[in-house]
Amino acid sequence: MTAFVALLRAVNVGGRKLAMTDLKAVADGLGLGAAKTYIASGNLLFTSTNSEGEVKVMLEAALTKHMGKPVGVMVRTAAEMAAVGKANRFAEAPGNRVVAIFLDDAPPKDAAEMAKNLSDERTALGRREIYVHYPSGQGESKLRIPAAATGTARNMNTVLKLAQLAEEMA
Repeated sequence: MTAFVALLRAVNVGGRKLAMTDLKAVADGLGLGAAKTYIASGNLLFTSTNSEGEVKVMLEAALTKHMGKPVGVMVRTAAEMAAVGKANRFAEAPGNRVVAIFLDDAPPKDAAEMAKNLSDERTALGRREIYVHYPSGQGESKLRIPAAATGTARNMNTVLKLAQLAEEMA
């Protein structure tokens, strides 16, 4: 049995509402073990004997049916989530000013160079993530990273908490 974290893309923003009780119910309906959510931004923790790819496909299909439109899901094991936290290139910055943008695959090598509207932000590439430090805050930033268009971001405080919760399930 593997502990996983699923990160939903673009829920509870821009009018796309998904109650976390509904998310848990979807996970329970799929037979995912010990399903629980963390904060209302689409974070799901669970266990499964299925592979990462299999649970991603299952969750995306079930959530698309539930929401009536596609919902992207990024999946990481407990160990991978912990590794994302440890690989944070901007660990000296406050956790609420640094995000990891989770992707399905490795970011293109030129992802940072292709960023647009860069001001005081700093970027770094991870294994399947793009790290961004927002010194002036994410809400003020005009930064656009084309390679991150299909990903989903979580600040480092959330990443570390999810890693801790997932480890407790492992």
